[in-house]
Amino acid sequence: MDIVQMRCRLFQTTQRKRTTADMADFGEILMSVGEFGLFQKLLLIALCFPNCFQSFFLASLLFIESDPERHCNTDWILRADPNLTTDEQLNLTLPREEDGTFSRCQMFVPVDWDIGAIREYGLNETTGCNNGWVYGKTLYEATIVTDFDLVCDKADLVEVVQAVMMAGVIIGSLVFGPFAESFGRKRATQIPVVVVLIFAMTTALCPNVYFYLVSQLFVGIGGGGYRVNCVILATEWIGVSKRSFGVCVTLLLGAVGQCVLAGVIYLIRDWRLAQLTIACAYAVIVIYIWFIPESARWLLNRGRTEEAKQLMVKAAAINKRTVPDSLLEEVSVKDNVNKEGIKTIFRSSLLIRYFFIVLLAWFSLNVTFYSLYLGMGNFGFSIFLIQLMYGAIEIPAILLNMWLLEVFGRRILFIFTALSGGLCSVLTLAVSQGYPIALTALAVGARFFLIWSCSICGIFVQELFPTSVRQTATAFGNMSARAGGLVAPLLSILATYHWAIPTTVFSSLTLVSGFLGFLLPETRRKELPESTNEAEGNRNVTTARKESVPYLKSTEL
Repeated sequence: MDIVQMRCRLFQTTQRKRTTADMADFGEILMSVGEFGLFQKLLLIALCFPNCFQSFFLASLLFIESDPERHCNTDWILRADPNLTTDEQLNLTLPREEDGTFSRCQMFVPVDWDIGAIREYGLNETTGCNNGWVYGKTLYEATIVTDFDLVCDKADLVEVVQAVMMAGVIIGSLVFGPFAESFGRKRATQIPVVVVLIFAMTTALCPNVYFYLVSQLFVGIGGGGYRVNCVILATEWIGVSKRSFGVCVTLLLGAVGQCVLAGVIYLIRDWRLAQLTIACAYAVIVIYIWFIPESARWLLNRGRTEEAKQLMVKAAAINKRTVPDSLLEEVSVKDNVNKEGIKTIFRSSLLIRYFFIVLLAWFSLNVTFYSLYLGMGNFGFSIFLIQLMYGAIEIPAILLNMWLLEVFGRRILFIFTALSGGLCSVLTLAVSQGYPIALTALAVGARFFLIWSCSICGIFVQELFPTSVRQTATAFGNMSARAGGLVAPLLSILATYHWAIPTTVFSSLTLVSGFLGFLLPETRRKELPESTNEAEGNRNVTTARKESVPYLKSTEL
């Protein structure tokens, strides 16, 4: 009896240790809930659907003619003779350039003479286009350039608009990343959608370029905030074997949106209608986005165990699975919520290394990505065709990524795709502008590898850092990516010194990032780390925890 009592006490002690030191974590329970069941699929589709319209944000920036055929509006002379032909009106009111063409930015100063005096003496004093411009036949019905007269002395505002949009995305990532750590993934996903809806509508109705700049800034803030949060919310519900699907499906629907954008702009050709299209789509999204669930992993990390349990039971029911009550009772509770934020990363030299390698990679890849994207009108082909090709080439890249990530892992694919993208980019320097097919092929090939590599960065940043700072790290990663997009239009200015400088710079950065990938660990099929120690160890947390507790078998009693 004494031996039996001793063994019973030993069993009870072991069970107490299990419930205090090694309670069931989210990865274990997710195995019972279902790693990628109907619940996760519905959540993923709902969260990724808005990414179909992310590319529409850039529609008013890309589908423009920066230097359209035009001349100053000189209808003032029709008061002197309303029967003047167009050729006579232009000959009398516009100076000519050295090549004999009419000036695009200058006109003769209006006078109160009669038409006979104007014909006899002519006009000599010039001024800027005081009454706006008359535009010739353009590829589009209306663009921000023609509506806001972003020509001549206002032409630089086109680059400013691009920079403001990217700055908004950076601000959105900076604001809503840490916001999600404190207030939850759900709220940090819902609020940006509302912001996008409101300012997409105001963008379409802007009376001048200054209101347009403000509206685009807030559209960028909402878009950046949503993009950084929707992926995290989806992947924190997905098991280790299918986690890469979260990032890949997000990019896949974005690629579909790129293809759709080419068709929409080809048919509409009016930037205001394109913005209203975004607003209509987001009006639908705002309705259902309020019903998405919170991340149970985040709830556990914040110590809100009961709410997490309820969500896990609902998720299991949708997946037609059952979570044992005994397992739910062992759900681990985080007694000490990490409030240090990004400081957690900087307390570990290993995490610092991972952090800056991923940030540099995301920056470099996006500098190259956007430099090629913003310059796609210079390849000699139809901009609609190139836009369609850019979107279409992303689809096989992402589908291959979804498969090969689980076969070869993250590290080797990141190195291969980053180096291949940088190589394709630098090879464009060896091709003459007289070979548009070769240039387009290299640019499309570079985009193929760059989008592939960017998706791996998105997976790396989630799998390398603990739950308490995962959202903040992802936000900084997205900020780095958008900073690359912000630098891309500014980098093109260096072409005034030598045409090869921009391509050399962004290609070199991408190649360097690819080589730095050798310093990253492999994270394939590893449970998401919950603490700094787990992140530094880069181990399978679930397996390690199970092996750490000496369970007693019933036969030992």
